[in-house]
Amino acid sequence: MQITAKMVSELRERTGAGMMDCKKALNEANGDMDKAIEILREKGLAAAAKKAGRVAAEGLVETYISEDGKRGAIIELNCETDFVAKNADFAELAKNIAKHAAYSNANSVEELLEEKFIVDNNVIVKDAITALIAKLGENMTFRRFERFVAEEGVISDYIHGGGRIAVMVQLKGGNEAVLKEVAKELALQIAAANPLYLNKEDVPADVIEKEKEIYRQQALNEGKPEKVVEKMVEGRLQKYYKEVCLIEQLWIRDQDLTIRKYLENKSKEAGNEITVVKFARFEKGEGIEKKEENFAEEVMKQVKM
Repeated sequence: MQITAKMVSELRERTGAGMMDCKKALNEANGDMDKAIEILREKGLAAAAKKAGRVAAEGLVETYISEDGKRGAIIELNCETDFVAKNADFAELAKNIAKHAAYSNANSVEELLEEKFIVDNNVIVKDAITALIAKLGENMTFRRFERFVAEEGVISDYIHGGGRIAVMVQLKGGNEAVLKEVAKELALQIAAANPLYLNKEDVPADVIEKEKEIYRQQALNEGKPEKVVEKMVEGRLQKYYKEVCLIEQLWIRDQDLTIRKYLENKSKEAGNEITVVKFARFEKGEGIEKKEENFAEEVMKQVKM
């Protein structure tokens, strides 16, 4: 398979490895991006790959929480250009879809698109999007949503960068004042530190095994004897948990505390155990690649890399 400059550039962005190392890894992996990432990590040339590829799609991520605080939703609505993303009608549509998602019974985007729109029962959600596409002359996609329902506790949200990153978190336990304070802190934590899971138990077994195999190969490549390899693997796995699990992460406001310890301290203050029920973090366009002219790619083509 021909290795293109664009593939090398994407691998470099996802791993932070050097340009030539990325090209060699892609050649060795016959163009398989995930395999190339593994090769780089096994050689100790890259940290854990970023969750998603290059963030490129335009649009907005948006949240909604009901007045009683019992329902919420986080959504992503995409468009083709930044110009439309900043359009007032597009922003209003995103807000209304987030509100609709909070009260919807749909289990998928496809189901939600066919429901009567909460702000206008004369149209379905899909038709409301189509109407705005016709008005603004640009394609739009309702990409994803996650609904939050809290019979007890609180739901909190946070939007960063004018609709680039959105977070929603649900907590229970403790008194409401403390819960709201903690929920806001955790929303900021999630936005900044981008945890993939709530705790160790949520990490899929196949992900753990894949990480272990990479760490094992790293240790062997470093020339470590077999008897210490497993200890090194376990040590690096614990470090991985601290990076990807919210409860295990260091609190961004106080690096002497993990989120687990922070929650324990606030639980004592509240006189009741505070528990994270769930969270979601949407980043605009994550994992979507937008076709565009790339100056760096053109330069690399010129030097016939």
